[in-house]
Amino acid sequence: MGFFSFLTKEIAIDLGTANTIIIHNDKVVVDEPSIVAIDRITGKIIAVGKKAMLMHGKTHENIKTIRPLKDGVIADFQSAEYMIREMIKMISPKKPLFPPALKMVICIPSGITEVEERAVRDSAEQAGAKEVKLIHEPMAAAIGIGIDVLEPTGNMVIDIGGGTSEIAVIALGGIVCNKSIRIAGDEFNQDIEEHMRKQHNITIGERTAERLKIEVGAAIQDLDNPPEDFAVQGRDMLTGTPREVVVNYKEIATCLDKSISKIEAAVLNALEMTPPELCADIYRTGIYLAGGGSMLRGLDKRISMKTKLPVHVAEDPLRAVARGTGIALKNYDKFTFLIK
Repeated sequence: MGFFSFLTKEIAIDLGTANTIIIHNDKVVVDEPSIVAIDRITGKIIAVGKKAMLMHGKTHENIKTIRPLKDGVIADFQSAEYMIREMIKMISPKKPLFPPALKMVICIPSGITEVEERAVRDSAEQAGAKEVKLIHEPMAAAIGIGIDVLEPTGNMVIDIGGGTSEIAVIALGGIVCNKSIRIAGDEFNQDIEEHMRKQHNITIGERTAERLKIEVGAAIQDLDNPPEDFAVQGRDMLTGTPREVVVNYKEIATCLDKSISKIEAAVLNALEMTPPELCADIYRTGIYLAGGGSMLRGLDKRISMKTKLPVHVAEDPLRAVARGTGIALKNYDKFTFLIK
C-alpha cells in the first residue's frame, strides 16, 4: 500500500434494478433499494434508497419516486447519477479533507448494448469515478458463488435479478454463450398485480406485490414445506374501498407460470448453444442459481426437472453478484475479462 493509497477509494457496485449494493474493503457498506424521490417543483432529490422506497406509491402530486434502472439498464440518467453519488456518500458520512479518487468496478447485464454500457460508465464518472471497469453479471455471480472462472471447466450460471435474468456458460475467464432476457423479479411482481386484479377484483401496489412474492411466492404447486396463507390489503375495484384477500402459494405459482416458462426456455436455449465438451462439464457440475429471483420457492426444483440437471442455489443469492464484483475489484489487474 503506497503513501497516497488513502487518496484512492476502491469500491465495487452491483447496480441493480431493484437494489444497489456497494462493497468497500471487502465489506457490504451499502445495501439500498434503487429508487429516488424527487420534488417536482424544484427538481431536487429529497430521498434515496430505503427512505425513498417508503414513499413509493404513497406520494402526493409534488413528489414523485423514480427507479433509475429498468430491465437492468439505466432508464433515467440524471437520477441514476445522483443515486450513485448519494449512495457513495453513505460509505463514509464525514467529508474528507482530500476527496479520494474513486476506482470502481460495476456489474452490467450481459445482453447490454454499447449505448447502455456507455450510460453506466458516464453516470459513474459524473458521480465522481476516476477509473471505471465493468463486469458482466453472470461472471460476477460465478465468482461470488465461488467458481474458479479461469479454469478450463464449463459452468452454467443463472442470475435472476429485478430487471433481467442472465444465463451464461463460463469457462477460461470468458462467457462462452449467454442469454439475457428481460423477465425477472419485476415481471413476477407485475404478474401478481395482474392476477389480483383479474381474480380478486382488487388493486395492489408494487410494494405489496413484492411482499406477496416474498411471503407466498412459489414456482411449483407441490412444495415440501409450504408457506402459510397470506392476507393482502388493497383497493376494491368495484366499490373503491379498502379490502382484504387471503392468498395461498398455489395461486401465486399459477400466476407466475408463464414468466417462469420463459426463463426455462432461455435456459434450454443457452444449453443448446453450449459446445459439447462444456455440456459434459455442466452435466457433472450442474447449474448454479443466484440473484433475488432464485429465492422463489421451488424454482431450483422446477429448473432441475426441466433440464434434468442438478441445480444449486448460491449461499447468499441476493449478494452473490456484489460479492463477485468485490473479488473482481481486488483482482483489478489480474482479471483480464474486466471491461475497460
